[in-house]
Amino acid sequence: MTDRTDAELIQAAESEAAAFAELYRRHVPTVHAWFRRRLEWAASDLTAEAFAQAWLSRRSFRDEADGSALPWLFGIARNVARESARRNAVETRARRRLGLPTELAPEDGYAAVEERLSPRVALAEALETLPEHEREALELRVVDELPYPDVAARLGVRPAAARLRVSRALRRLSALPLKEDT
Repeated sequence: MTDRTDAELIQAAESEAAAFAELYRRHVPTVHAWFRRRLEWAASDLTAEAFAQAWLSRRSFRDEADGSALPWLFGIARNVARESARRNAVETRARRRLGLPTELAPEDGYAAVEERLSPRVALAEALETLPEHEREALELRVVDELPYPDVAARLGVRPAAARLRVSRALRRLSALPLKEDT
């Protein structure tokens, strides 16, 4: 099934659920990474919503990219992100009119607790210590979950160079001292 184009998978999805599942597996890392770069806090939910919309609108798919559904999926993702932002703005205005807090956790101590408990904060700080070319390679490989040939293509280097950059980044991160709790 993996040798079929995205367009063929979408067409086959009318009678084969596995065809749409293959399309999902093929593109979910890229769509999720797109949302994560824009709306990290809601990336998983919005990715799921985008693929649900893709399923519902699969009959309207037009192959305008030589068999690739990625531009179509990004269009759906943009619409989902726009609608999410619109809903959030409406909810925020309603909270203001009702005199409710617009932040979920307005407490001063929340940020300190979040920083202490969140490995994401520590990871972000550690990633900032890496040279840019190594950090970018590591993010493409680990965060975006791209295979090395795709990482290499994005960086404009050979796959061996991409592997080396990721390896060096991981080695630098493992050599960093652990942050002690205070």
